[in-house]
Formats: sequence, structure tokens, C-alpha cells
Amino acid sequence: MEEMNEHVCIICSQNKKEGITIVSQFVCEDCESEIVHTNAEDAKYHFFIHQLKQIVVPNKV
Repeated sequence: MEEMNEHVCIICSQNKKEGITIVSQFVCEDCESEIVHTNAEDAKYHFFIHQLKQIVVPNKV
């Protein structure tokens, strides 16, 4: 059985074990769920977009 490591979520900055990794950044399960269920007109939506902009996609060479 593989031990799950904790990662720091780029949205809430908390250490969590479960979530998704996008490129090289971790988003915890709680934040992922909240992002998916947040209406684009909600003020939180803009916060999520701002936080997700931290994800840097490497350039293809």
C-alpha cells in the first residue's frame, strides 16, 4: 500500500492528502469541488481564477 503524501493546495494554502495535480500544482479535493460548483458571477470565482493563474505550463521546445 502506497503512503499518501501531503501537498500544499494553491487555493487554500493548507496541507492536504487528497486532490488533483495540474501540471505541477496541487488543488485539494475540497477546493476542487468548490471551484466546480461556483457560479462564474460569484466573487469567489475571480479569486479561484487568480489562484489558478499560478499554474505555469512549460513551453514546448
